[in-house]
Amino acid sequence: MSGWRVFRALMKNPKSDVTVLLITFFLTVIFDLTIAIEVGLVIACVLFMRRVMETTEISVIKDEIDPNAESDITTNEEHLIIPKGVEVYEINGPYFFGIATKFEEVMAQLGDRPKVRIIRMRKVPFIDSTGIHNLESLCKMSQKEKITIVLSGVNDKVHRVLEKSGFYELLGQENICPNINVALEKAKQLL
Repeated sequence: MSGWRVFRALMKNPKSDVTVLLITFFLTVIFDLTIAIEVGLVIACVLFMRRVMETTEISVIKDEIDPNAESDITTNEEHLIIPKGVEVYEINGPYFFGIATKFEEVMAQLGDRPKVRIIRMRKVPFIDSTGIHNLESLCKMSQKEKITIVLSGVNDKVHRVLEKSGFYELLGQENICPNINVALEKAKQLL
């Protein structure tokens, strides 16, 4: 805690930060500083995870992919047509325990059963054990339904984590593609 002027200035911060500040302040007055800091730290961690969850987006692309919309640079590339029987899911943000169920919800909303599901992971900076478990469950469920999973654009850090966990043995190394163009060609072969 600090002087009253700094304390008053901190009250202008976002509501979640003010809440942590006030809880910590009152716990310091009621109990002691050690308990207040422990509780304040736990609350701050939970609020941080909630913010990170809100930044991760999962989208479904069913028709075509516009390369011009994917970067800041205008290109003259043709739109990538997604073949019938193929669904492309794009995960944009960290894939950790907080977001794992969100992915399942998006898939459940669609309800249809494609022959190939491409999961674009080019914008996934990290994945945790719950994310890996979620992907494993998705692959096992998809294999029962005769749906092939193809991963696209997995960055090196996530690639190493998935490889170390043994995930690729379940999926198959041939179903890991460096980019969406290769993944769509692979999907065409599987159809």
